[in-house]
Amino acid sequence: MTKARKEKKKLTSAEEEIMQVLWKIEKGIIKDILKEFSNPKPAYNTVATVLRVMEHKGFVAHEEVGVFYQFYPLINKDAYAKSQAKSLIKAYFESSLPKLTAAFAKEENLSLADIEQINQIFAAAKETKKE
Repeated sequence: MTKARKEKKKLTSAEEEIMQVLWKIEKGIIKDILKEFSNPKPAYNTVATVLRVMEHKGFVAHEEVGVFYQFYPLINKDAYAKSQAKSLIKAYFESSLPKLTAAFAKEENLSLADIEQINQIFAAAKETKKE
């Protein structure tokens, strides 16, 4: 019998759009969230349904404010981004940051300034590791 693998929660594209808004506004009722979308805006009921799913998954919570539910994120944007980046690197680059970096360096037309900035980031990380 195999041990069940614990899946990391991931936002769907619709959930991520709403989450981006919540990270930006911090708290809001559905009408506040809809204001942040460009046209064509999703339907009110669609946003309400997606928010309920996100709440069930543990990404958002709500509090009652009068007759409205005010939603707010339960996960930090940076923490979610790091988690998704780690999953991407694991799934597509054998958990190797050098392989990821090499893939982008080969595929993208990196400018000399980009390469220098990457070198500075790695040099600073190297110094931190020495301490």
